[in-house]
Formats: sequence, C-alpha cells, structure tokens
Amino acid sequence: MRLPAFRRPRLPRTRRGRRRLVQAVMAGCVLALLPATWMYLAAGDRLRSAGDVPRTDVAVVFGAGLWEGEPSPYLAHRLDAAAELYREGRVEVVLVTGDNSREDYDEPDAMRVYLTRHGVPDGRIVSDYAGFDTWDSCVRAKKIFGVDEAVLISQGFHIRRAVALCQAAGVESYGVGVDAVHDATWYYGGAREILAAGKAAWDAVVRPDPRFLGPRETGVERALATAE
Repeated sequence: MRLPAFRRPRLPRTRRGRRRLVQAVMAGCVLALLPATWMYLAAGDRLRSAGDVPRTDVAVVFGAGLWEGEPSPYLAHRLDAAAELYREGRVEVVLVTGDNSREDYDEPDAMRVYLTRHGVPDGRIVSDYAGFDTWDSCVRAKKIFGVDEAVLISQGFHIRRAVALCQAAGVESYGVGVDAVHDATWYYGGAREILAAGKAAWDAVVRPDPRFLGPRETGVERALATAE
C-alpha cells in the first residue's frame, strides 16, 4: 500500500492573498496576547515587596503542592513571607487556601502546621479546604469568608494572575511575589501562566461559581476578633 506523499501547505500566490495571511497571523497573535495584557493591566501597580505592602487585616496564601505531607519548597517560601508579615504587624490573620479534595492530601492543614512552627498563632490562621484553583480561592475568600481586602502571597510568575482574579472577584488586593530559585518548576510555572491567562480572563468575564461554594464561614471574623 502506497502512502500518500506529504504536501507542504501552499502559500498564497497573489500579493493580496499574502497580505491577508499576514493580517490573519497578526490578528491571531494579538488575540493570544490579550488575556496576558489584561492580567498585567489589572494587577497594575498593586505588586509590593514584603517591606512596603500596606497594613491589611488578612493575608491570603495560595497552595503550591505538598512533598510527603510537607509544604513544597515553593509553598514554604510563600508561608515564610506570610509569617514575616504577621510578625511585623502588617497582617492580623492568614487565610490558607488549597486543595483537600481527598483524605490523603490536605494542603491547608499542612500550611497551618508550618505557620504555627514559624510563630503564627493557630487562632490567627483560617483554612479554606476548597481552594482548588486561583479563581475558586478568590471567590471563596470574598463570598464565604467575607474578605474585602487582602494581601496575596505567591511566586512572581503567579502573583499578577492572583491579583487580577481577586480584584475581579471583589477583593481589594495587593500582591507580594516571593523569590524562587529559577529551576525547572519555575520555568514550568512561567510557561503555564501564558496558558492560564486565557482561563483567568474567561473566569473574570463569566464569573463562574467555584467547584464548591458551601455555606458562609465566620473563621476570619472570629480570628480578627481575637486580634483586637
């Protein structure tokens, strides 16, 4: 059986055809870049260092994986930044949001244990067990935990998306992007953000409900009451 010969796609032969092809390619590139452009504009000047972030009641730390039940190095860096903000009196309560979709995987509890080891009182930590992605975490922070303003903590490659989405969810947000070693995980995270920007823009426009919403929780209010 003779296989068909591979044929290269034919380019337009006329000047008008080539011009239309170039215009179509350029339009495709612009459309592909729109979500990332929106993300950068939405985050705007809301990125801060740990030393100059505004004093805010609540810090939100997003999950970033566990290694044998302990926070991954990337997640540990986020938690270190949250503990530093607490010790300096820049935040009063830390909301840890992550994945607990199965019994043998519990990001929020691992984050809580890590923070208590680093000087944050257990009563000042609130756990969100259904922060399955950034949009879910932001919406739940607003609708379930009643957070109107927060400092968000994540790596630099993720923090702009976190700020843009929390702003869209109604949480007045400032972002602290923590340092990270430029290893394979960092490069993967940066590349992933290009694709994630499209979903983020969709979420901001469509505003879907989180995978799990649930009833209103007063954990943040109670934790803030103990701070007074």
